[in-house]
Amino acid sequence: MRIIAGECRGRSLQAPPGRTTRPTADRVRQALFDTLAHAPWAGADLIRGARVLDGFAGTGALGLEALSRGAASALFVEQDRQALRALRENVATCGMQDRAVIRPADMLRLPPRGAAGPMDLVFLDPPYNKDMPARALAVLERGGWLGPATLIIVETAADEPAPVAVDRLLLERRHGAACLFGWRHEALGMT
Repeated sequence: MRIIAGECRGRSLQAPPGRTTRPTADRVRQALFDTLAHAPWAGADLIRGARVLDGFAGTGALGLEALSRGAASALFVEQDRQALRALRENVATCGMQDRAVIRPADMLRLPPRGAAGPMDLVFLDPPYNKDMPARALAVLERGGWLGPATLIIVETAADEPAPVAVDRLLLERRHGAACLFGWRHEALGMT
């Protein structure tokens, strides 16, 4: 597993031992970031300067890829101790300590955002088949983490339905055992 592009391109990322963490595969991450760079709905330079939340962060591969490609900052939320160790090592390997904040917390109990305002880009990669995306989105909504233009990307198992009912998904792509869904928060009708 490695960073695909940007200032940290080629740097290897560590994964915790065991099977408790399922990092997003390099090919899936590359397909996602290629889409974010070129899709007409993404807008020019979506990632550059973005405030990113990487929920259920695991190794931090999604947030670190965004930082490598020019995101202003990333908040990594993870509760597993072994994953947190790997995440801290990966942030250091990429030299991103000044732009990364690691919050050891349960994503489903994340406190409110406060006066800092909403995030620009949210990645959620929860454990598969545990009905966590909708619950995490509700926590983010109530906590002020999502603004009208926040782009939300959720990875689920390929056999899971879309995590929320939206009129128009901007992204729905299957990659082997995984599926990526993406939409703007305004499409949820929750703002």
